[in-house]
Amino acid sequence: MRAVVQRVSDASVTVEGTVVGEIGRGLLVLLGVEEGDGEADLKWLAAKVAGLRIFKDAEGKMNRSVTELVRDRAADDAQPPAGVLVVSQFTLLGDCRTGRRPSFKTAAEPGEADRLYQAFCERLRAEGLFVATGVFRATMAVSLTNDGPVTLLVDSRKQF
Repeated sequence: MRAVVQRVSDASVTVEGTVVGEIGRGLLVLLGVEEGDGEADLKWLAAKVAGLRIFKDAEGKMNRSVTELVRDRAADDAQPPAGVLVVSQFTLLGDCRTGRRPSFKTAAEPGEADRLYQAFCERLRAEGLFVATGVFRATMAVSLTNDGPVTLLVDSRKQF
């Protein structure tokens, strides 16, 4: 599994003019599922995303995770909740090494990709996080305010 993780002040995803997922401060995760990915990949990646210490502490150092951010933030009805917005994005598996058209042959088949995408989101919820999502296989408009900017690429196949 491959994820682009962005620290955001806010993020949302819209499908056919309707906002289907929205968060305030937190993480936007663009998630690609590769052929051969399984439970071990999603467990590792979900734990990594939930635990990444990329939010500033009282001293201004990146020392807090999104889990801490969500836990410590007081509820504010005027703003979307802090959390994680997860958007499926098979194009993260695009291979651009040859030619001009990316190859997506290593991307998982849609049924398996959707299953693992949903399981990844559930795993984050089990970590106590508010999780908003896009719509699998839909054409989506993703809007975000990147905070920092802080953007990381995390790949379950590169964990060692």
